Amino acid sequence: MVAPRGRGYGPPMTDTSVRVSVGPLLRDWRRRRRLSQLDLALDAGVSPRHLSFVETGRARPSARLVLRLAERLGVPLRERNQLLLAAGHAPVCEQRALDDPDMEPVRDAVAQVLAGHEPYPAAVVDRHWEMLADNAGIGLLVEGVDPGLLAPPANVLRVALHPDGMAPRIANLAEWRAHLLERLARQVELTGDPQLRSLHEELCAYPAPPIEDGRPEVPRGGAIAVPLRLRHGDGELAFISTITTFGTAIDITAAELSIEAFLPADAATAEAVRAAAPGQASS
Repeated sequence: MVAPRGRGYGPPMTDTSVRVSVGPLLRDWRRRRRLSQLDLALDAGVSPRHLSFVETGRARPSARLVLRLAERLGVPLRERNQLLLAAGHAPVCEQRALDDPDMEPVRDAVAQVLAGHEPYPAAVVDRHWEMLADNAGIGLLVEGVDPGLLAPPANVLRVALHPDGMAPRIANLAEWRAHLLERLARQVELTGDPQLRSLHEELCAYPAPPIEDGRPEVPRGGAIAVPLRLRHGDGELAFISTITTFGTAIDITAAELSIEAFLPADAATAEAVRAAAPGQASS
């Protein structure tokens, strides 16, 4: 899960998908959101008849209509560009590499969030869960992980659930595995991303711990979130995770960034992490 210090962010991803017409793409997004043509038409302020003509290719939507429908459907910025191109319009959402000079505010914000979470672990991932950056605390999570899994581009979900990754140290593996797979499955359903679908299939094929009565492990009493319980030395560390995103991003790269931080779920974990951090004194 840890990326080598000083690793570059790399250039923007390019889209090599085959060009298709905009109608089927919009129809797929509408069905993925479980909306009828009438529901979407009313929400977007367009006649159901015109929306039907757009989906069947009998009408060519304006760029404004494409963007309005995409907004109502919650289509990610990258895919909004694809819809515009499929309709014969120019894309409107830019995509810069994180090392681009214009992205300095984003880099600064990411660095501040990562540093602010120390000594607790935090990492930056892209939409495919590949590591882009981390802080020093991540080393605590990936102790004993096969170095091959940590080679860039390290995928944090693969590192977590692979039998040579964190899985042997996760005390509540059945529960944590179910949580990660459900989260990824929901992302696949919302985006239709084939790379995420392939990742989900791969993770599902990893060895899984037995589950009593066919049900995932029930969180301990009083739990407010699914914890990550990690064996450490003679004891156990417990973390809850939080996700930070750029909520007003208009650049594709920025919109697809997520910062996942692991915060102590109990006082014992907080003390153990602070004690293990260089230059930190336990309280």
